[in-house]
Amino acid sequence: MLDVILKLLEVSFWSGIAALGFGILFNIPRSAMMTVFVLGFCAGFIKFSLIHFHIHVVLGSLLAAFFVGIISIPLAHKIHQPPVVFSIPPVIPMIPGYFAYETILSIMNFIFTESDASKRVELIDAIFTNGFTMFFILISLTVGVALPMLLLKKNSVKKIDL
Repeated sequence: MLDVILKLLEVSFWSGIAALGFGILFNIPRSAMMTVFVLGFCAGFIKFSLIHFHIHVVLGSLLAAFFVGIISIPLAHKIHQPPVVFSIPPVIPMIPGYFAYETILSIMNFIFTESDASKRVELIDAIFTNGFTMFFILISLTVGVALPMLLLKKNSVKKIDL
């Protein structure tokens, strides 16, 4: 059990570092860097904890992005920065690069190398499985970040006491 917790903390730490890296790349203010790291850490922890408990990666990504979206709005008002500063960098490391890579690799193998009919059917299955997983993760990240910003109006957020 301790091994699982340490592994979750490790991948969460690297999620925070990746979020901080994207924040630096996007030139966020120095006062927001620690907050972006913590949000990236928490988003990674939520996502990978849910995946560990056999929740699908799409739902885990949605809940982690929704957490980032909910927390970033009051933090933005408290630290006097736009909410995008806190909501976008922690979500970028959750973009499904693995599924995109596997989709493209399956497409390339299907088109250029494979001539056996049974293996071509397996490649078609891999193309659609990985492609739709990638698509739904991207949609869940978008909805997870955008929905709290649409639901929480500026006036109601300022009434939240952090």
